[in-house]
Amino acid sequence: MTTLSAPPVTETLRPLELFGTDQLLSEDERDIAATVRKFVDTRLKPHISDWFESATLPKELAKEFGKLGLLGMHLDGYGCAGTNAVSYGLACLELEAGDSGFRSFVSVQGSLSMLSIYRFGSEEQKQEWLPRLAAGDAIGCFGLTEPDFGSNPGGMRTRARRDGTDWVLNGTKMWITNGGLADVATVWAQTDEGVRGFVVPTDTPGFTANNIHKKLSLRASVTSELVLDNVRLPASAELPLARGLSAPLSCLNEARFGIVFGALGAARDSLETTLDYAQTREVFDRPLSSFQLTQEKLANMTLELGKGMLLALHLGRLKDGGGVRPEQVSLGKLNNVREALAIARECRTILGGSGITLEYSPLRHANNLESVLTYEGTSEMHLLSIGKALTGQAAFR
Repeated sequence: MTTLSAPPVTETLRPLELFGTDQLLSEDERDIAATVRKFVDTRLKPHISDWFESATLPKELAKEFGKLGLLGMHLDGYGCAGTNAVSYGLACLELEAGDSGFRSFVSVQGSLSMLSIYRFGSEEQKQEWLPRLAAGDAIGCFGLTEPDFGSNPGGMRTRARRDGTDWVLNGTKMWITNGGLADVATVWAQTDEGVRGFVVPTDTPGFTANNIHKKLSLRASVTSELVLDNVRLPASAELPLARGLSAPLSCLNEARFGIVFGALGAARDSLETTLDYAQTREVFDRPLSSFQLTQEKLANMTLELGKGMLLALHLGRLKDGGGVRPEQVSLGKLNNVREALAIARECRTILGGSGITLEYSPLRHANNLESVLTYEGTSEMHLLSIGKALTGQAAFR
């Protein structure tokens, strides 16, 4: 009777090595990615299961991110690194390979809080806040979404009214990343002249941040409700160059760009974790990786990961070369988050029962990606944005 055995193992490649994507990067870009990956592997990954389980994110990580140059890294001046868009994207990928909470922190700090001040603020506002935010000495958040207004921020109920030379803000913001950690919030409100942005120090009387608990996703991330109860601000708190809803939406598009890369980090880590497991886990006296059905799953996931990486790099080069359209970022966010979530879920099936523990990353990544699928624009809204670009008709209005 013949006993089936696996053929000898030949040289193995990591998933993205099959696509040769490193060859598409400059030396500086590869160095940045390697530096962030080393930091994630040595400083963050050893603790992420504990932070995820206890639903905490240590505040002191902000200064470590700042020391590494990650905060506002794609901005120029004010203590920022001034890297290109691809380098920023690669940093997001490596951070999210650790956990979506890490990338969310850096993304909100740099592409929402800092960018809103950088792009729309006065020089005084920039000088006061940007160097501190870049160093991680201060933490920022971005208050746009409300309990009843997520995909339709134009309907926001938060109001800012003039009282002499001051502004008085009232309203509630919801699902605000970093809210409970923040020293400063960029808050968007309706005024008699339309939507305006305000730089709000969080120690201002009437400002309260209430952290959201019992989350099943993004547990290693601080998510909060912001309450503004007659928050009085001087005229100098208004962002002078922000006029209308296009201002906060342009910041959101920057944050979405980071997600295009970031989601791939969660997918890559899930796939690499699963490959290592499948090579050592024996089933019927053979490595799990030697079975055809397992290899089919691994091959299909690698294909989608590589396609997503090529798309991300293409969008990054477009952005660095003169600009990328919001609809193109929607293509990237829609595809890469959707496929990353599918990869994380499929990886869990290969891990079997072991996959439901925090010893392995795929189910944690899948839980996080359920939130990433929704925030910075739901999949439905990105589909409709693409549809509008194709037809010229807005199906969501």
